[in-house]
Amino acid sequence: MSKFELTMKWAVAGAMILAMTAIQAEPPKRIFVTNEKDDSVSVIDGATNKVVATIAIGARPRGIGVAPDGSEVYVAISEANAIAVFDPETFKVTRQFESGDDPETFAVHPNGNIYISNEDDAKASVYNPRTGELIAEIKVGIEPEGVAVSPDGTKVIVTSESTNMLHVIAVPEHKIVNNILVGARPRAATFNRAGTLAYATSEISGEVKKVDVESGKIIGKMPLADDKAKPKDVLLSNDEARLFVAGGRANAIFVLDATTLEILATIPVGKRTWGLALSGDGSRLYTTDGVSNQVSVIDTAANKVVASIPVGKFPWGVAVYE
Repeated sequence: MSKFELTMKWAVAGAMILAMTAIQAEPPKRIFVTNEKDDSVSVIDGATNKVVATIAIGARPRGIGVAPDGSEVYVAISEANAIAVFDPETFKVTRQFESGDDPETFAVHPNGNIYISNEDDAKASVYNPRTGELIAEIKVGIEPEGVAVSPDGTKVIVTSESTNMLHVIAVPEHKIVNNILVGARPRAATFNRAGTLAYATSEISGEVKKVDVESGKIIGKMPLADDKAKPKDVLLSNDEARLFVAGGRANAIFVLDATTLEILATIPVGKRTWGLALSGDGSRLYTTDGVSNQVSVIDTAANKVVASIPVGKFPWGVAVYE
């Protein structure tokens, strides 16, 4: 190969790398935010960080999730005891179906089914959102809230706030295979990519727990460095190196080392931050800051807020639509 050919080869390779980087850095198409006290969903343009539409969705919307194929968005409308469905392109509400009493949080399974925490009934319910069919009901602890599905779909975790447990449910059997006692009032959980580890927040004890899912043993815990911290949502970074934790009344996002749980950074955001969502490439973290009626946009490389977006009253849940 001549020197010219070698130079051209590296030039082409460099151009390809730059192109791939540009694709990875492309913002999500839209971000959807539930506004608990406005009975609405705010639609944010991912490129401009501006609200471009507001959807009237139903009474007290909280949990929100996107279908695996991106064709629909689901919203838990708690006071209607239902899940509302809207089109992410037209923003038209297409239907709703019953979901058991007081649906608060849910997770979308890779097969398209949704797993819902029914807070007032001490159970988790499984629905096919395409048909509204109830597939299963699983008795769990008192005041279930957080729901997480393992990436391979074989396990689901439901947190029960008053029982202080993570309930590990086998799929498709829909049987509890482990009840893991954690700190006071667990609010949310997330799996690692292999489904072998889980991380959970405990609101009253103000800490994060790391759990071996198979054995049910707690293998790490970290109190958050703020007496006001009442952690809610928790997410793992795309490279699985860091945890992002919504600090609630601490008005901050805590960034933890996923291995050691050491606190790496504290990022000030708006008041009473609850929900979290990551862009597909992991470069942006979106937070709902309930009392500030805003969404914060965080650059995850710089650990810095790059935008604050006014939305409706008391934003609660957030989902990214790529």
